[in-house]
Amino acid sequence: MRLTDCHNVRDFRSLAERRLPSPIFNYIDGGADDEVTMRRNTEAFESVDLVPNVLRGVTDVDLSTEIMGQKLDLPVYLSPTALQRLFHHEGEHATAAAAAKFGTMFGVSSLGTVSMAELAAKHETPQVYQFYFHKDRGLNSAMMQNAKESGINVMMLTVDSITGGNRERDLRTGFSIPFRLTLGGMIQFAIKPMWGINYLTHEKFSLPQLDAHVDMKGDTLTIGRYFTDMLDPSMNWDDVERMVSEWGGPFCLKGVMSVEDAVKAAEIGCQGIVLSNHGGRQLDGSRTAFDQLDEIVQAVGGPAPVSPDT
Repeated sequence: MRLTDCHNVRDFRSLAERRLPSPIFNYIDGGADDEVTMRRNTEAFESVDLVPNVLRGVTDVDLSTEIMGQKLDLPVYLSPTALQRLFHHEGEHATAAAAAKFGTMFGVSSLGTVSMAELAAKHETPQVYQFYFHKDRGLNSAMMQNAKESGINVMMLTVDSITGGNRERDLRTGFSIPFRLTLGGMIQFAIKPMWGINYLTHEKFSLPQLDAHVDMKGDTLTIGRYFTDMLDPSMNWDDVERMVSEWGGPFCLKGVMSVEDAVKAAEIGCQGIVLSNHGGRQLDGSRTAFDQLDEIVQAVGGPAPVSPDT
């Protein structure tokens, strides 16, 4: 099976499952606890019926739009995804290039594996920086300043991941950063050696958005401990309002699910709202973003653009 054999998301998933060692595949494919929310996210879209209007004399199709001051050729963007070079050695290099090719935005994760400055220098596509709020307020300011200097267009504060999710698949395989694999997990790497060859023969794996500010190397701090020890669960609306003011540009809040929170986000100056349950990877049992879309758009669709995270 090759990329040319992939015609939809299910095909890409099948190809990934064939090529990736099981711990890596299950990390990107899985969700929290029983994965009920993760399944509902897909089912919400599958249950929608389209009712097209016909005979409208359409000759030219224009899908372009403008959101948070960014002009896009498509009404979709590439949402930020962590650790991309774990799944393919090109990682964000490839996804940013795809976004540029189709004229849309590209999201850079705080846990990204290519620096946002490098991506901004290479690709003209607008970038969104997906940011986590730390206990150290000075660290937050320093990271935002670094984003500005790197040419980031939109700041996206993620508020649905104050603590790491209980991902049972990872517990079974021993997946973590750094790796602490079970015997079964190690065997999976042995039977799919191309992943390891690519990992070792290409640029060294790193987390450049964090490496300048946080020690993420060695055994000192795993990804799970980063969420547990460094992110601030006491973050509140006053903190976000100060961050909006400090950033001084297009600011988006990602992880909103209730009408009340969406209204508050618009009131404090957020220019974009992303409805998200983090793909069902943090909290199982959440309602889907798509099912909340209509109600929230009716409440705040004028002051702030609203988008469901799929």
